[in-house]
Amino acid sequence: MPVMGRKTIDDVSLSGKRVLCRVDFNVPIKNGQITDDTRIRAVLPTIERLNDTVLVLCSHLGRPKGKPNPEESLRPVAKRLEELLGKQVTFVEDCVGEKVASAVAQMKPGDVALLENTRFYPGEESKNAEENRAFAQQLADPFEAYVNDAFGAAHRKHASSYTVAQFLSPAVAGLLMGTEIGALSKLLEQPREGFVAIIGGAKVEDKIGVIRSLLVRAETVLVGGAMAWAFLKARHYEIGCSLCTPASLQAAVDFYADAEIDRSGLVLPTDCHMLEARGAGKARKIVPVTMIRPGWNALDIGPVTIKRYTTVIRAARTVFWNGPMGYFEKPPFNEGTFAVAQAVADCQGYTVIGGGDSVAAVEQAGVADKIDHISTGGGASLEFVEFGSLPGIEALDPA
Repeated sequence: MPVMGRKTIDDVSLSGKRVLCRVDFNVPIKNGQITDDTRIRAVLPTIERLNDTVLVLCSHLGRPKGKPNPEESLRPVAKRLEELLGKQVTFVEDCVGEKVASAVAQMKPGDVALLENTRFYPGEESKNAEENRAFAQQLADPFEAYVNDAFGAAHRKHASSYTVAQFLSPAVAGLLMGTEIGALSKLLEQPREGFVAIIGGAKVEDKIGVIRSLLVRAETVLVGGAMAWAFLKARHYEIGCSLCTPASLQAAVDFYADAEIDRSGLVLPTDCHMLEARGAGKARKIVPVTMIRPGWNALDIGPVTIKRYTTVIRAARTVFWNGPMGYFEKPPFNEGTFAVAQAVADCQGYTVIGGGDSVAAVEQAGVADKIDHISTGGGASLEFVEFGSLPGIEALDPA
């Protein structure tokens, strides 16, 4: 069934074909061991659906900056995928060239292989159109069809997630891509009344676009995390030594200077939990945001704000959440984030977690199973909510 006017693997016959499938295996690896395999598990249904093809997977991992780096090799991912599938997964020590051509030539329908990190080549992320296209064509050469199941990378015009679709046909969406698009599209169809968005995290400049978009779509936008301090500083509040980068402050200043924005739905914290930045004791205080002082670091929303936010969230008809409310990795500054996680879980409306640290928060709070949809892509989910589509989707065959 088509998704957003684009074909999926359900709309074409790929049996027996040599298929290049872009996945998002950008998973955390420590000492050679994968610490969270959620993104690998998420693509298993697509792999199983394509079990009568010659299936070759490709992905990026980390930020190797266009050069091979053994610490960012996908070899551990191939091993974990092999365990999850219960069958051999061939790891190819390159993603283009003779090694790939040779490996594909030896495969038969039902076989699965994983290529090495696409970001080991500068052409993958290059903004030079010729370099980008050249690398994409090299990727495409051994294959007859392309499947994009990497929602988490669909907001980038990279060679393996966008340009390669120009060289292969059919070029269609995988099952995970379809699920993500369907769940997030449902957000865009929800009525403004009762739609609550929660936006946290550190950088206003990264999320100002989606905040602008949500102020039109949602009835209420609750702001938390370090970006709240940037908004407050832009309004001439003292924020002490709380995290606020120059770029975040400028984005917040520009936001308030834009007369065309209806800010009536924007809600900022009224109190915070702060830590003394200097001194052996490092005292903690809960104060109104008007009482943050120099030498103090606001690290979480306070109890008054928690009560206000959670009351609004529980009563919502639709909830979209991206970004923690504070420094949730360090107790007790996780209280705001965990309270919001519980409130989203308690909400009887349609609930979506937009990837990123919010996923870790609902998992740590033990409420992930009570959320309607948890996205595998933080940046991609934000851009989809902002623009209603993504480059990786637009590159696929029209239905």
